[in-house]
Amino acid sequence: MRAVIYARYSSDLQSASSIDDQVRLCRERIERDGHELMQVYKDRAMSGATLMRPGIQSLMQDICDFDLLYAEALDRISRDQEDIAAVFKRLRYADVTIITLAEGEISELHVGLKGTMNALFLKDLADKTRRGLRGRVEAGRSGGGNSFGYDVVRTPREDGTIDAGGRQINLAEAEIVRRIFSDYGSGISPRNIAKALNRDGVRGPRGVAWGTSTVNGNAARGTGILNNELYIGRLVWNRLCYRKDPATGKRRSRLNPEKDWIIKDVPELRIVPQELWDRAKARQRLMQRETRPDAIHNQFWTMQRPRYLLSGLMKCGACGASYTKYGRNRFACAGARDRATCSNHLTIHGEEIEAAMLAGLKERLMDPALFEEFVREFTAELNRQRSDLADEKVSLQSELERVTRRIDKLVEAILEGANALAVNAKLQELEAEKAVLTDKLSAIPAAEPLLHPALATIYRNKVACLEHALRAPDMHQEAFEIIRGLIDSVQLMPVAGEIEIELRGDLAGILALSESARASRCSPENKALQIKMVAGVGFEPTTFRL
Repeated sequence: MRAVIYARYSSDLQSASSIDDQVRLCRERIERDGHELMQVYKDRAMSGATLMRPGIQSLMQDICDFDLLYAEALDRISRDQEDIAAVFKRLRYADVTIITLAEGEISELHVGLKGTMNALFLKDLADKTRRGLRGRVEAGRSGGGNSFGYDVVRTPREDGTIDAGGRQINLAEAEIVRRIFSDYGSGISPRNIAKALNRDGVRGPRGVAWGTSTVNGNAARGTGILNNELYIGRLVWNRLCYRKDPATGKRRSRLNPEKDWIIKDVPELRIVPQELWDRAKARQRLMQRETRPDAIHNQFWTMQRPRYLLSGLMKCGACGASYTKYGRNRFACAGARDRATCSNHLTIHGEEIEAAMLAGLKERLMDPALFEEFVREFTAELNRQRSDLADEKVSLQSELERVTRRIDKLVEAILEGANALAVNAKLQELEAEKAVLTDKLSAIPAAEPLLHPALATIYRNKVACLEHALRAPDMHQEAFEIIRGLIDSVQLMPVAGEIEIELRGDLAGILALSESARASRCSPENKALQIKMVAGVGFEPTTFRL
């Protein structure tokens, strides 16, 4: 049988040779079982708490190309209960058997028990980690990570291990921090501060360019240079908690109640004088009142929906920064406009890029040969399934009528003087059978009309009115959410003074599947609109130029 191997190790702290060890042991097991090894899928330094891993995504895409999946243990595939159940369900549907060296052939029992144990392991590990971090913070040491303006101090312990929890002031970076506070307190905006630092060649946190949010951050969450209380000698820990969004697999931060914060005074780490801190905070509060006077009490900003279809999804292809509003209706690269770190000064009207993308989608979705073939097969299969349901309903109705007639005959026999005790058992048996048939009939959904054979024409008419659907009051928001949910990003690449559009995400992956079929039919005129399609998670990471 065709077999594949999946191997994973969790973090950079573990040995990379763990992958090779897992593959070697699985390969030996496949040889003993007499199967053929087709491919090896690997994920290095990847957590098992999410399926957002290239190796497992490629494996799930190739699910029809093998019969057996070998792994060292079930927790190598995933430690999340929901994820391991979903993987098992999809593999079982494709007739793929999971075999692990630790548990053997995986069944529903393994998924339930091991999935629960792995989830408990992750929770227990998180609790122990947080307990250890809190002890370090209570001692005035770092709870993880580092802030701009400080260096990590690595201190040898008596047992030969290294304690990296200490910090000391970086004099050069501390001067930059004081400059930011001084400039902001003098009335310079965070955007202009970031631009000035970038023009002066000052490297920002993590070695990247300075941005407005890097300086200003979020006062409530304590992020950004202007809100880091460590600069005045106060170490605040547990201000935020992070939870994984089950829909996207991404971590989202939440503000913890203030009573749960751990605050420790570390005066030796103070960088900013109190007077400078107070002046900056006073201006910050003033600016918040002027821009959004009721922001604390009004939830309007969190409920605001994007005006344009691609708002928040557009990225600069030159530097990777977001394309943000520039004027009333135009968008520009934030790296060039806010940080002066990008040479792409091309702007684009929001409706222009939306119209260009929709035109490209319509051109690809309107391919007649491909869609008519799909509709022909889809219609035949769906009509067959509905016909099967109709036939089953007719058969059950016929059987119910037969049982009912037999019950009526037994009742007539009793009325004509037959021994009731002799026929009572048979009558109860028929009544029970009638009840079962009645339940089965009620469980069958109501008959639906068969699909119209002109579905392809109906579809083309709907696609031709795609813009209208996005503007219609009754379906505007739903259409927005559906299309935006299929797009990861829209890359805007400056090429010879014009913008080239590159669509990335699941929608691009779906549309890209038609490339090979379209290649022989595309004329130069059809390629006038140059839009790249780059598949998202779950598709091969190839750039398709249609």
